[in-house]
Amino acid sequence: MFDLRETASVYAEMAIGAIVIIILGLILIKLALKLTRKMLTKTTLDNAMHKFVINVVKSVLGIVLVVVLLGYMKVPTAPLVTVLGAGGAAVALALKDSLGNIAGGLIILANKPFKQGDVIDVAGTSGMVDSIDLLVTTLKTFDNKVITVPNGSITTSVIVNYSRENIRRVDCAFGISYDSDIAKAKDVLIAVAESCDHVMRHPQPVCGVSDHKDSAIMLDLKVWCETSVYYDVKYYLEEQVKLAFDEANITIPYPQMDVRVIK
Repeated sequence: MFDLRETASVYAEMAIGAIVIIILGLILIKLALKLTRKMLTKTTLDNAMHKFVINVVKSVLGIVLVVVLLGYMKVPTAPLVTVLGAGGAAVALALKDSLGNIAGGLIILANKPFKQGDVIDVAGTSGMVDSIDLLVTTLKTFDNKVITVPNGSITTSVIVNYSRENIRRVDCAFGISYDSDIAKAKDVLIAVAESCDHVMRHPQPVCGVSDHKDSAIMLDLKVWCETSVYYDVKYYLEEQVKLAFDEANITIPYPQMDVRVIK
């Protein structure tokens, strides 16, 4: 015979047990997240990576709590796991490009080929890194354009980081006529390089003949400077060499064309 009191007592006991499981589960999740945050602060991972790891841990522990709660309440969990697996596969297939970008974001945050503020060339574009998210990396060009690059494209591209090292070499090429004195031109180039306060003395500036063009002898000038003043040095050398060549009567050739008029 159906005993209402006994049934009510069983359900009440189950409800109390479920409430206890929920409370204990939430407390344990909170402690686990606190411990995870503490461990992440001791790593070199980016802050964006911290948020991702914490969200993953929170989601996984939440699912575990739901499964434990359903098991306690004698609800079959096998169909739920099957549905979650099938749903996860369908979502992964539909969002494969986004998941690829997330994977790329994790690789970037873990390997750190660049950081915020670095100047890079990547995926056919260049600029200063403004932000790194899980899906995209945002660059700002020098004329203040904002470029959003999917992380999946970045991880499959060649990355050139101009800001990783503290010093850079400035390479300049200058052409002089075949009638000009090469030794004198080299002395002028070295003198201009040494006149720039930002040019490093060690390594020393290097100058030499690099090529024989149709109408010019090409001279290379290579100097080292701090990365932050690269363009200051580049512009200084390009301007001052022209002025110094003019003063030293060293000719810089330019394309010429002879026109014949046949009567």
